[in-house]
Amino acid sequence: MSNDPLLQPYQLKHLKLRNRIIVTSHEPAYPEDGMPKEKYRAYTVERAKGGVALTMTAGSAAVSKDSPPVFNNLLAYKDEIVPWIREMTDAVHEEGAAIMIQLTHLGRRTRWDKGDWLPVLAPSHHREASHRAFPKKMEDWDIERIIKDFADAAERMKAGGMDGVELEAYGHLIDQFVSPLTNELDGPYGGSLDNRLRFCFDVFKAIRKRVGDDFILGLRYTADECLPGGTGKAEGIEISKRLKESGLIDYLNVIRGHIDTDAGLTDVIPIQGMANSPHLDFAGEIRAATDFPTFHAAKIPDVATARHAIAAGKVDMVGMTRAHMTDPHIVRKIIEKREDDIRPCVGANYCLDRIYQGGAAYCIHNAATGRELTMPHIVAKADARKKVVIVGAGPAGLEAARVAGERGHQVVVFEAANNAGGQIRLTAQSERRREMISIIDWRMSQCEKYDVTFHFNSWAEADTIAAENPDVVIIATGGLPHTEVLSRGNELVVSSWDIISGDVKPGTNVLIFDDAGDHAGLQAAEFLAKAGAKVEIMTPDRSFAPEVMAMNLVPYMRSLQKHDVTFTVTYRLEAVEKSGNQLVAHVGSDYGGIAKQSSFDQIVVNHGTIPLDELYFELKPSSSNLGEVSHDQLLSGEPQSVMRNPEGKFQLFRIGDAVAARNTHAAIYDGLRIAKDI
Repeated sequence: MSNDPLLQPYQLKHLKLRNRIIVTSHEPAYPEDGMPKEKYRAYTVERAKGGVALTMTAGSAAVSKDSPPVFNNLLAYKDEIVPWIREMTDAVHEEGAAIMIQLTHLGRRTRWDKGDWLPVLAPSHHREASHRAFPKKMEDWDIERIIKDFADAAERMKAGGMDGVELEAYGHLIDQFVSPLTNELDGPYGGSLDNRLRFCFDVFKAIRKRVGDDFILGLRYTADECLPGGTGKAEGIEISKRLKESGLIDYLNVIRGHIDTDAGLTDVIPIQGMANSPHLDFAGEIRAATDFPTFHAAKIPDVATARHAIAAGKVDMVGMTRAHMTDPHIVRKIIEKREDDIRPCVGANYCLDRIYQGGAAYCIHNAATGRELTMPHIVAKADARKKVVIVGAGPAGLEAARVAGERGHQVVVFEAANNAGGQIRLTAQSERRREMISIIDWRMSQCEKYDVTFHFNSWAEADTIAAENPDVVIIATGGLPHTEVLSRGNELVVSSWDIISGDVKPGTNVLIFDDAGDHAGLQAAEFLAKAGAKVEIMTPDRSFAPEVMAMNLVPYMRSLQKHDVTFTVTYRLEAVEKSGNQLVAHVGSDYGGIAKQSSFDQIVVNHGTIPLDELYFELKPSSSNLGEVSHDQLLSGEPQSVMRNPEGKFQLFRIGDAVAARNTHAAIYDGLRIAKDI
C-alpha cells in the first residue's frame, strides 16, 4: 500500500473511493440531442481508465424545460436519458471508478430564446449580466413544480446506475434563492436566512424521499459570494453548518465567488497568469468549521498542490478537472511513478472558453480529449519503422515528432531558430502567459524519451532533406506576420510580433489595427501600455478580440483598462502615410460613408500569419503524394495511401500555420492526426 496521501482510499458513506482525486462536474458540451451518447461516454470512461476515484459528469444537467441549456447540457428531465446514463455508468464502474452527475435548474443563468422559449425564472426580476435574460419572478406553483422536477431527475439518475447526485447551487437557481442579492420573494422562501435556504432543503428532502439513504447526495455551492450585499463568509460558514446538520446530504463541494459576470467567473475558475489554488485555504476553513466531508476544485493543476491539499487536511477529495482534460491518466502515472510524464495543464482555458462561446470543450494541447473515438491518448507502435523528417519545432512540429517517436519511428527535426517553441515562445514573453511554454517543454522531454534528433540553427533546404533519405517529410515551418493589408503605406507599419519580441522599440502614441482578433494583438497592446505608450486598439469587427474569448479576455481588460487603452470597433485602417515624424492613419468603415484621419507615431498591424511554405513547394515534385492528403483517410484514422507520383521518394505533408493561420490547438491536432497513422 502506497503512503502517498493522494492514493489513500476514502469512505464516503457506503461508497469506497479508491483514491483522493476526483474530476468535478463540468459540461464538455459533447451531448447529442441532450443525451450522453458514444462520444460523451468515451470521454468519461477515459478518465476512469486513467485511475481517477470519482468522475462527475454533466456540469448542470437540466432538470426542467424552463432551464434550457446554453452549453449543450444533458437533459435530465427526459426519461429517454436513463439507458444512455446506464451505459455510461456501467462502463465507468467496470474501470473501478465511481460516477456521479450534477443536476441543476439554471434559473436566470440562461436565455429565454433557447429550448422551448419558456420564460427564464428567478426569485427576483434581476437580470444576470452574462446571459442578459430578464427573468420572471417565481410564483408558488413554479417552486412546487421545480422541486418535483429535481426529484424526478434524481430518480432517473439512480435508475441509470449513478452512485449519487450533486446539485449545482452557485450562480444557479438554488443560489439565487440563498443570496440576498437575487431573492426578493416574500413569505416562506424570501427574507430571513431560514427562508432563503428553504428551497434548497425542500429540494433535498424531495430527492431523498425518492432515492433513499443509500445514494450519495452533495451540493456544490459558494460559501462566500465576494459581492457587497451578497452571501458573505460568516453567513457562508453558517450555511455550511446547516447543510451538514440537515442530515440530507453527504458532502460539501465548496467554491468562493460569483459567476454572473465574465470577471466573476474567471476569479472562481482562474486561468493562466492567475494564482493556483486561490480558494483552497478557504475550503479548508469550511472543512474545519463543519468537520464534514469537503470537496474542492479551482485551478489545482499539478500533483504537488493536490497532494498538499490532502496531506494538510484542507479537503477530503481534491478536484483536478481541467488537469484531467489535459491528461486523463494522471492517477495511473502517479501510481507508476511517472509524474514527469504527466502532460501539464497550462491554464490556457481554451476548454472552458469554447464552452461559453457555444462550442465543444477541447484542450489547447491534448487534441485527443473529446475525440477519444478517433484520436488516441496512448499512441500505438507502428508495424514498420520509418525515417520521419520534420521541419519546424513549433507546437505542430513537436507534436508530430512526439507522436512519430512514440510510434517507434526514427525522427529527425530541423529548426531554424536556436530553440524550440515557435509562436509559443513568443506568446510566453508575456509574464501572464509564461505557463504556455510548458506545452513545448513537455514535448521536448517526451521527444528526448523517444530519441528524437534535433538540429537547431539549421535552415533546412531541399538538399538537406534529400540527404536524410526520409520515408516521410512533415513541413511545420509555421508562418510570418502578415502586415501587407493596406492600400498604401504597408512599409510604415510594424507587426504585433515586432512589439512582443522587443525587436521594435515601443512608440509613445500607438494605433494597433487588429484584424485577426487573437491574443497577439492584445499582448502587443499590453507591452506597449506597460511601456508608457498611449494605445488605441482598432478593429473592423463589431467586437474586439473575438478569438480570445470571454475568460481569457478578463486579465487583459484588467490590465489594459488600468492603462487607459482606447477600444474602437467597426472601423478599418485603410492606408498609412508619413507626415514629418508622424504617421497619418486613413480610417474607413465596412459600413460605408466614413473617411477620417488620425496621427500616431507608431502603427501596429495584427492580421495573423502568412504561411512560410517555400520549402514545401520545393519538395512537392519529389514526393510520392505530391503533398496531397486524403481527407477521408485522415478523418477515419487510416494511413495515408495517396500515390500521385510513383517516382516519388517520400510522403510529404504540411501542418499547422504552414498551411494557414489558425491556433495552437489546430496545429497540435494536425500533428497528432497525421503522425499517429504513419
